Amino acid sequence: MAGNPVKWVYLILASYLFFDLVLAADTHIAKKTYIVQMDKSAMPKSFTNHLEWYSSKVKSVLFNPEKEGDAGDDDRIIYSYQTAIHGVAALLSQEEAERLEDEHGVVAIFPDTKYQLHTTRSPAFLGLEPEDSTSVWSQKVLDHDVVVGVLDTGIWPESESFNDTGMTPVPAHWKGKCETGRGFEKHHCNRKIVGARVFYHGYEAATGKINEQTEYKSPRDQDGHGTHTAATVAGSPVRGANLQGYAYGTARGMAPGARLAVYKVCWSGGCFSSDILSAVDRAVDDGVNVLSISLGGGVSPYYRDSLSIAAFGAMEMGVFISSSAGNGGPDPVSLTNVSPWITTVGASTMDRDFPATVKLGNGRTVSGVSLYRERRIRGSINKQYPMVYMGSNSSSPDPSSLCLEGTLDRRMVAGKIVICDRGISPRVQKGQVVKDAGGVGMVLSNTASNGEELVADCHLLPAVAVGETEGKALKNYVLTSPKATANLAFLDTRLGIRPSPVVAAFSSRGPNFLSLEILKPDVVAPGVNILAAWTGDTGPSSLPTDRRRVKFNLLSGTSMSCPHVSGVAALLKARHPDWSPAVIKSALMTTAYVHDNTGNPLRDSSTAAPSSPYDHGAGHINPIKALDPGLVYDIKAQDYFEFLCTQSLTPAQLKFFSNRSCQHSLANPGDLNYPSISAVFPEKASITTLTLHRTVTNVGPAVSNYHVVVSPFKGASVQVKPKTLHFTRKYQKISYKITFTTVSRQTVPEFGGLVWKDGVHRVRSPIVITWLPPL
Repeated sequence: MAGNPVKWVYLILASYLFFDLVLAADTHIAKKTYIVQMDKSAMPKSFTNHLEWYSSKVKSVLFNPEKEGDAGDDDRIIYSYQTAIHGVAALLSQEEAERLEDEHGVVAIFPDTKYQLHTTRSPAFLGLEPEDSTSVWSQKVLDHDVVVGVLDTGIWPESESFNDTGMTPVPAHWKGKCETGRGFEKHHCNRKIVGARVFYHGYEAATGKINEQTEYKSPRDQDGHGTHTAATVAGSPVRGANLQGYAYGTARGMAPGARLAVYKVCWSGGCFSSDILSAVDRAVDDGVNVLSISLGGGVSPYYRDSLSIAAFGAMEMGVFISSSAGNGGPDPVSLTNVSPWITTVGASTMDRDFPATVKLGNGRTVSGVSLYRERRIRGSINKQYPMVYMGSNSSSPDPSSLCLEGTLDRRMVAGKIVICDRGISPRVQKGQVVKDAGGVGMVLSNTASNGEELVADCHLLPAVAVGETEGKALKNYVLTSPKATANLAFLDTRLGIRPSPVVAAFSSRGPNFLSLEILKPDVVAPGVNILAAWTGDTGPSSLPTDRRRVKFNLLSGTSMSCPHVSGVAALLKARHPDWSPAVIKSALMTTAYVHDNTGNPLRDSSTAAPSSPYDHGAGHINPIKALDPGLVYDIKAQDYFEFLCTQSLTPAQLKFFSNRSCQHSLANPGDLNYPSISAVFPEKASITTLTLHRTVTNVGPAVSNYHVVVSPFKGASVQVKPKTLHFTRKYQKISYKITFTTVSRQTVPEFGGLVWKDGVHRVRSPIVITWLPPL
């Protein structure tokens, strides 16, 4: 997907029109789960409670309900929603759903949607080192009990990361519960894990009953993903944490004093929106302050995205929501979770690496990474093994399809090191295929989609991952040398890697095609090779053949970057309990940095070229700076609703989010008081001037004076009025406007930034200027 990313926006919008036609042509199918959103205020006085009313509505559209037997209206309803969203999840046929949609009080009906998970050193890398006397952890920020809700695969409660030693009693305002089931008892909750719930009715309706012999139908985590994300958010300090000797040190979450509430919504076959919505609804009612959601589906219009609607309700009640951007990079327009009231998090690397080498028979040494536990292939330290690459003999147009099950000939690879193309298939699984075919080792070569990004894995055989350039050189060596040989060696953990951070190649990219005026992702955070707690039921590779058991594991993905932001948000909430979700987001965004540890602009791992705000958003989070941002951009629930009023939604669609009315306070969607600034010039070449508006709130010293600095642009001049902001009291608000005047229309977006400075604080907003091509 090279080229102008804005053009891809038009292509995707066209695909949505096609999707609408397909949807309209859908024929009758068997009963499935539908989310029925209701207008709570429309309940007739004849009903004593809302669930009774919802039930009557569902019953009214059933065909021959008296013949339903055990499938009557009581069994049709699998969830009721009462807090972040109002309504039920019910089993309906398509005809029944269509009839129900026309009923009075029914706001919207959504089919259940399947979502997928977006799957030690990071606290120090983020400046949150407890030994530092200026550290966040060295100060008493536990006066306010912050609870982070984690929607994921559950938790492994025995992990030392969830030790509650020294924690104060569970706050009285907490209303959550500790649900029990196979492998999970009441005592597994403590002062750290204050709540644990399971949600599976939607999953079972779509896939059949959960096999309780092979999967825990309880908050216990068999997969490991949920344990890892929960520990990243708020894990207690654990000394000597490591993965088979790698990444040795003290593991801790971003907010080790925060509480954890676990909501298990994901199972072996995926995560379903009816379960996710019930978890969000319950979490808000339980009293969470932060929601960490490391999962996502495809992007739908705001009014069709049930998670976005529920997140709007959670935001209205003061809950900060952090979600992963997705692992669809480096393709542009690959983001998920793009609603402006959600903090969308991309992934970046840290300054830690796990080097390994491939020493060739011609004397050349190629560098790579690995988490294989041995120092070398068993045998002599200098022994060379034959090396082969099967791609040259394949008729497949996609060489990365090799090294999958059934693709390797034992006669060709036994006793040899096999080069496999990485592609998008499971990396460790390819090593298992090589091992099963008799190979003694593997070199995993990046393809163009991965570029030079290196992700270390805990392989089941000696294996080294190398970048695209080195991979091409290795394959050329094998193809031109009949007796090509190599030796693999595995080195120690290395720190201080430069440059870092770097935007991960897999991290999903913008622009946000639903609304170009809202720059996404919002920020990036560590998401590559993250060490955190692990389940005791699954090996570090997650393969069923992996019999190893570890207490900590290293994972990569925006699933790992999201809980970093969730944990830092909990820290900010503890220090500033009166801050709204939008203020917390603003503090994270305006203090983010856009230069690496070499002083150069952040780079894109897929190209090694500088990354743009479409890749890194406002930049890489800087928790210490975020505690004292100086100025913030606050956004109220009505402001977000006013933004929706600019999105060509019908009055009925606007009602999906709230019963609020449009006051038409935003002349342009770009006027939403967002911490980033995106100026979008329409297709008409006659429009050459665009003015956007922002309001900042002083959360620093009462008397403060700021002046503005704006980067130059090739295609437009930018003027800010006023150029200086004079504050005389804390929490004072001052508005300013930014006027963009076209000098020469550009065919691709331009990037820059606006910074307010007072000598202590740097309040930075990224700027994107886009000229839409003529229709």
